[in-house]
Amino acid sequence: MPDTREVARTQPPLLYPPYKSTVLRAPSRPLIRIPPQFADLAAPVFGHLPIGDLDNDLTRQHAGEPLGERIVVAGRVQDEDGRAVPNTLVELWQCNAAGRYLHAVDDHPAPLDPNFSGAGRTMTDSEGRYRFVTIKPGAYPWRNHPNAWRPAHIHFSLFGTSFQSRLVTQMYFPNDPLFPHDPIFNSIPDEPARRRLISQFDLELTEPEWALGYCFDIVLRGRHSTPFEERA
Repeated sequence: MPDTREVARTQPPLLYPPYKSTVLRAPSRPLIRIPPQFADLAAPVFGHLPIGDLDNDLTRQHAGEPLGERIVVAGRVQDEDGRAVPNTLVELWQCNAAGRYLHAVDDHPAPLDPNFSGAGRTMTDSEGRYRFVTIKPGAYPWRNHPNAWRPAHIHFSLFGTSFQSRLVTQMYFPNDPLFPHDPIFNSIPDEPARRRLISQFDLELTEPEWALGYCFDIVLRGRHSTPFEERA
C-alpha cells in the first residue's frame, strides 16, 4: 500500500489561499463521516436518460458547426493496478474557443457560439476507454488575482455506482504558458501529479484533415492517481 502522506501530495488541498474561492468554501469545522450504508447504493445516481448518439460529439449537437479548432480527446479509465474500469459515466464540460462558458454568470466579454453548448457524456467500454470530439477551449480571465487567466482546460466528471464515487478533475493541454501563473494547477504539491493533468498529443488519435488527437488517461486511486477536486 502506498504511504498515505505520499498520496496526499498528489491531490489539491481543500484550502489553498492563492485560489481565493477555497477560502470561502473550504470546511472550517471537523468533517462529518458519511454513514457506511451510503456506500451500498446499488443504482447509479446520474439519472435514467439514455446516452444519445451525439452526446460524445460536441461538434454535432446543433444545426451548424462550432467555431474553433476541432479535437479528439480520448483515453482509458483505470484503477491503481492499471486494470480497466468499464461502464463508467464520463462527463465533460468546457468553455468555447473564445474562452466563454454558456452559463448565466459568465460575463466575460467574449462571443458565445450558438453551435456550441460545451457539455458531453459517454460510457467507458469493456476496456475502460472513452472518446469525445469537441473544440479546443480558449483561455479566459477569472478575477482571482490581478491579470488572472486560466489555462485552456476541460472539466471531467466520472460517476461510479454509489453516492461516494463521483470524481471531478481537469485536463490541460501541453506547453501552456499559463501553467506557472495558475493557482488551481499549482495547488497540487507534487510536480509529477500536476503533469498527470496534462494531456498528450497523439498522432494515432489524430484524424487526417479533421481533428488533432489528445490522450488523457484517468487513474482512480493509488500513488499514481489523477488529481481530483475535493478528494482531500
